Amino acid sequence: MNAGDPQGADVIVVGAGNAALCAAISAAETGASVLVLERAPQGNRGGNSAFSGGAFRVTYDGIGDIRKLVPDLSQEDVDSTDFGTYPRDRFFDELMALSGFKASMPLVETVVDASLDTLLWMRSNGVRFLPIYGRQTYRVEGRHVFWGGLTIEASGGGLGLVEALFARAERLGIRIAYDTRLEDLMVEDGTVAGVVALRRGKRVQLRAGAVVLGAGGFHANAAWRASYLGNGWDMAKVRGSRYNTGDAIRIAMDHGARAGGHWSGCHGVFYDANAPEFGDIALLDQQKNYFTLGIVVNSRGERFIDEGEDFRNYTYSRMGAEMLRQPGGYGWQIFDAQAADLLPQEYRVKHATRVHGDTIEDLVGKLEGVDRARLLRTVSEYNAAIVRDKPFNPGSKDGRCTRGLAIDKSNWALALEQGPFVAYEVTTGITCTFGGLSIDTEGRVQSVEGQSLPGLFAAGELVGGLYFTKYPGGAGLTSGAVFGRIAGRAAALCSRSP
Repeated sequence: MNAGDPQGADVIVVGAGNAALCAAISAAETGASVLVLERAPQGNRGGNSAFSGGAFRVTYDGIGDIRKLVPDLSQEDVDSTDFGTYPRDRFFDELMALSGFKASMPLVETVVDASLDTLLWMRSNGVRFLPIYGRQTYRVEGRHVFWGGLTIEASGGGLGLVEALFARAERLGIRIAYDTRLEDLMVEDGTVAGVVALRRGKRVQLRAGAVVLGAGGFHANAAWRASYLGNGWDMAKVRGSRYNTGDAIRIAMDHGARAGGHWSGCHGVFYDANAPEFGDIALLDQQKNYFTLGIVVNSRGERFIDEGEDFRNYTYSRMGAEMLRQPGGYGWQIFDAQAADLLPQEYRVKHATRVHGDTIEDLVGKLEGVDRARLLRTVSEYNAAIVRDKPFNPGSKDGRCTRGLAIDKSNWALALEQGPFVAYEVTTGITCTFGGLSIDTEGRVQSVEGQSLPGLFAAGELVGGLYFTKYPGGAGLTSGAVFGRIAGRAAALCSRSP
């Protein structure tokens, strides 16, 4: 829909990322007429999902399930790859454990139990999935070995994902109104009956039998970040969409929706120090998540984390917060030649802020804003503390560690001794926020009184209750798709009820 004012529909979906589009497709398949409201112009559509790597965390029992998701997988790939398994109990346990066992158990169970079926449904709707070779595998004894429970991605990454979903939505006759911002909900006799929207400066009322909110969290709202996440978070760079400012959350709460989840928590990563303030779809791969292969230091030249605590999939989402606590909020990831050879695409892009040196002294001498003498001592002490009788194996938690340092490295402790060396300057990038609206397992938004708000549903990053402090990589797109599909169907059925 590129011109004129949109009309109402059985179901109105607010937002146009992965969760919102899954909701729209699900509602249309259930027989509802659907209107999608996208705040962004058409050229910037897709929400945070378009900026993602497109990875989905999903349960699978082995190669049989992988082949269901990737039917064109070659026999050569099968023979040369250890896909392992990712059973239901492991997915559930990791989601709960990384939340500090604070996550809503019913919501977590819903995501886990529906993950494979939802991805198969997405594939039937035009999303092509591939194994994540490179980013999630290492070559071990001649075979590709997947690590960290993350195996599947959408072809074309996040942008490919949303483009496939848009194509399916358009084939289903779903109307999409761009440049349309949610301004309020229409509520009649306690039931949501549509929305008030601002479309290219004009206020319009759009009636609906049900509304699904899928407009993302508040990561792009600097004032809310400072208020809810704490001091300094207003200075973080925004990894994804500039349009996720929490409007839908605020409006729903104004109508009695209950806040849920970890409002002072977020997904924040190591991010290129010179990246733009907001995500730029033409400059992706700004995150720097493979710190496990080297060391990370602050402006004092000191290490401040255990880089090898676990696979990066389970620790990367809290590294932005760790970086923000350091003097000046910036630092460096440092690798030698043997580790640099293992770094993926996000480190090889032309726009990465990096410095090279033939020797460690040469490298450190080129870094600005760091205590160089202390950094050289840090490297020397780190190298000397490595337990070298354990072989390095990036495909498993190898136990190759340091001993005797103030902060030891638990795994993958490669000595920084083979030139040339490289350092990447990093700061904090925020991906999404963890606080949002409370929903039940049918995607129905819950009220402060503990009841469902009639006619109002939600999915995606504006849902609270799934993540606390840490976040397992790939779970966000999966949970968005699961609850998007559920909420869309429930909204369509609700729109028909008398």
